[in-house]
Amino acid sequence: MNMTIRLSLGPNLFYWPKQQTLDFYRQMIETPVDIIYLGETICAKRKQMTTQDWLDLADELSAAGKEVVLSTLALSEADSDIKTLNRICTNDKYMVEANDMGAVNLLQGKAFVSGHSVNVYNYQTLQVLAKVGLKRWVMPVELDKNTLLDLHQQKPENIETELFAFGRLPLAYSARCFTARAHNLQKDDCQYRCLDYPDGMLVKTQEEQKFLNINGIQTQSAQSYNLLPELDDIKDTAIDILRLSPQSRNMDKIIQIFYDCIHQNMSIEQGTSQLQQLVNGDSCNGYWHGIAGIKSQHQQASA
Repeated sequence: MNMTIRLSLGPNLFYWPKQQTLDFYRQMIETPVDIIYLGETICAKRKQMTTQDWLDLADELSAAGKEVVLSTLALSEADSDIKTLNRICTNDKYMVEANDMGAVNLLQGKAFVSGHSVNVYNYQTLQVLAKVGLKRWVMPVELDKNTLLDLHQQKPENIETELFAFGRLPLAYSARCFTARAHNLQKDDCQYRCLDYPDGMLVKTQEEQKFLNINGIQTQSAQSYNLLPELDDIKDTAIDILRLSPQSRNMDKIIQIFYDCIHQNMSIEQGTSQLQQLVNGDSCNGYWHGIAGIKSQHQQASA
């Protein structure tokens, strides 16, 4: 089994006040997370943190010993977005996570990460990206463990594999802002309502089933994806990095549980039990098992 799995903290998908954001990441310095992704990936209107603020924070985290990666928007819609994208991609200090092919185009010739929103579904795509500078790829969240194993075993040399292992699943993006629409507001006059929902806006069906989570222009799973119970299988794949996606509370404890289970300081069963007390809502793992994403393996067995 691979005992060298590193932990990464994915970019914060939510919108928090600037001081809350700074406090959160400064707390992360004290955790055993190895890699921290910084930047706005959802909506360009979220400007509590400017590009310079993110760069300054990157310097602070890097000085504390963390590997820092700058993340780009998944959906650029205006000339101003492209200017920001250019500034991030042309920085000469930090590696960049490309979250769309426009960013990949700007990063050609430089080492970069392909985010989960870049559609890497086969070996040929990995080959193409590797030729232009890919160093690390994050598997799209809807793919299963067999696909991960196939692609990880066939990937070009010196390419790292990162797996989204915890957090609300990023499912889709739209030019519309669903949070604004929920408040009968136009997107251009959204009044920054995302600030009112530090972990997104939960959506239920008419039967009161937790269904989706609304996060501005992004649609997420209502449940938190949790692959900690699958850790032994994940170690057998010999992947490089597990990604944990931020939530507003208990993130330091969540990171510690994953770390302790990876390094066998805690049993997976004990870690899973403790983690369930800290997650936002229920957990799911359906995509990992090749079933409906909203389900978990035990639900599928009883279906």
